[in-house]
Amino acid sequence: MPDAHSLLLFIAAGLLLNLTPGPDVLYIVTRSLRSGTRAGIVAGFGITAGCFVHITAAALGVSALMAASTTAFTVLKWVGAAYLLWVGTRMLFSRASKDEPALAVAGTEAAGPASMKSIFLGGFWTNALNPKVALFFLAFVPQFIAPGTDNKPLAFFLLGVLFNFNAIFVNVAWALLAGWTARRVGLVQRGMHWLQRGAGALFVGFGFRLALADNPLAPTPVH
Repeated sequence: MPDAHSLLLFIAAGLLLNLTPGPDVLYIVTRSLRSGTRAGIVAGFGITAGCFVHITAAALGVSALMAASTTAFTVLKWVGAAYLLWVGTRMLFSRASKDEPALAVAGTEAAGPASMKSIFLGGFWTNALNPKVALFFLAFVPQFIAPGTDNKPLAFFLLGVLFNFNAIFVNVAWALLAGWTARRVGLVQRGMHWLQRGAGALFVGFGFRLALADNPLAPTPVH
């Protein structure tokens, strides 16, 4: 395990990385704006659960296999890209409700208590199907594991859990901020349908960007 200085550096770097806007943050914010703070927090916990898939896989060496295998990376990349494009397309072409400004994400039509499971699962799959998250853990976490560590997979897993635990606070903060904005800014509520379309366009963009991404951990060919 890292020393105190390295551990603090790891926590600080993780918090800064989690504050960077991306598909996960966009999912939390849009859910909070559409359905309230509770839905945004549930979305954040879904994303946290999805992140554990990558942490466990990386600790067991699956991410290393994906980094070395172009086929493995490509398959997961296209699955993740297809999901993001599906989410974005549904948001982009959805119809506004007269009674409730809709911001449907991940294909859910309602955002009441009965749909919290769908919101959670949407967050889970948004994160779990993104191969860049797995590659991030493989590239970032090992830098903080001492070379002489006896059980490197365990150390990797524990650092990943710490990273994910800290991410919960960032995700909840995004949900609270978005929920606060939705309650106090009438223009946000009135323009919700257009915000949904904008978010859909961003998800489509994330999907295309993921589809066109190269494997950053693949060996560089020698000419």
